[in-house]
Amino acid sequence: MTTGTAPTDFARRLDQTAEETEALLGKLLSEAPLPDEIARPKRLMDAMRYSSLGGGKRLRPFLVVESSAVFGVPRESALLAGAALECIHCYSLIHDDLPAMDNSDLRRGRPTLHKQTDEATAILAGDGLLTLAFDIITRDEIHSDAAVRLKLARALARASGIGGMVGGQMLDLAGEGRFGDREPVDVARLQQMKTGALLRYGCIAGALLGQSSPAQHQALDDYGHALGEAFQIADDLLDVEGDAAALGKQTGQDAALGKTTFVTQLGIEGAKQRVRDLLARADSALSIFGTQGDVLRAAARFVADRKN
Repeated sequence: MTTGTAPTDFARRLDQTAEETEALLGKLLSEAPLPDEIARPKRLMDAMRYSSLGGGKRLRPFLVVESSAVFGVPRESALLAGAALECIHCYSLIHDDLPAMDNSDLRRGRPTLHKQTDEATAILAGDGLLTLAFDIITRDEIHSDAAVRLKLARALARASGIGGMVGGQMLDLAGEGRFGDREPVDVARLQQMKTGALLRYGCIAGALLGQSSPAQHQALDDYGHALGEAFQIADDLLDVEGDAAALGKQTGQDAALGKTTFVTQLGIEGAKQRVRDLLARADSALSIFGTQGDVLRAAARFVADRKN
């Protein structure tokens, strides 16, 4: 396996992207209305900022930025696309925490939004972030070619919608028995939709922005698929083995909700071996990029080894 980027360099780049994404989201979530907007209610904007700022590793924007860097895409364009993706991610966390879903009290070490405010505000804040994402991803500054912006928006809609994250969440609830008897769960397909689709989008967004060749696009798609599954298995392992204080949320939630996970299907050691296999797949997928793929290789290792 390629040795890749040094851990210190990877950490520096991850932190830099997180800082830039934080600053950009702060501007995008200003209370000042944009042209064609009538007003931005303060309570709504405060709620959206509460759930979007001041926390998180910003892995998804990082994947957009680094996959774009392979093709020499301007960093400002990649950061905007990454911010749109992060808005989708943050909206999904707000809704996922609601009493009707996972009924969580903590997120990133502080009260979830519906606990901090109320359920109606939380629902509307999630709706606001979802729709803002498509405002951002279609902006002229992202790419001069409208066809590229259209492809980015369509891919984001499909990753986050009925055939992606939202559909995966529905399958997850059905597997818990929320709608009657428990339905059989194909964990790999469920998590490819619920968790993996947005991570995969972070990887192919660079190919779309960079107008890559079909082979390069497929390589990043394959890499994103492997990384997304590795991320979810690591998440399942943290729910069993992790520390709640380090995670900033409750552990043992999967068992409490009766979820079928990679760990329940493969066992702890089997899940860890699966992660190692996925890392090898991710590394192989990036071979087309040579050393230009080293940061993305480091990202895969980071995902597999994370403790929070």
